[in-house]
Amino acid sequence: MIKHRGFPGRLPGTDYQFTIRRDNKGGVTPLTRRERYADRKPADRRADTGFIAALWMYFGDQPFERGNLDAGRLSWVFGREVVPAEDPFDPASYEALLRVDEAEARASFPAAFDNPDWEQR
Repeated sequence: MIKHRGFPGRLPGTDYQFTIRRDNKGGVTPLTRRERYADRKPADRRADTGFIAALWMYFGDQPFERGNLDAGRLSWVFGREVVPAEDPFDPASYEALLRVDEAEARASFPAAFDNPDWEQR
């Protein structure tokens, strides 16, 4: 499992995790698309915005390996703002390639692109 050095481990000032420390002993947690409902808490929305901002700052529009990125946090944006970058795609692989769908991410999380200090809000 590749570790993305320099990638933020969590949303500053919260317990919303962005990365994991080590492989899951029980096997790789597969990525699944989680439904985001309109009544989500503002803190959850900030975590999604922060995660997309971190992905964009770290990887841009280039494909990246899943590596130590948290499956739970990825699942909130998977299939919309973060999409598979390979075919066939294995959702239960640390080596799976993903990429940020810039158009979708900008539409869903404009603050992640427009305001570099989004986490200060």
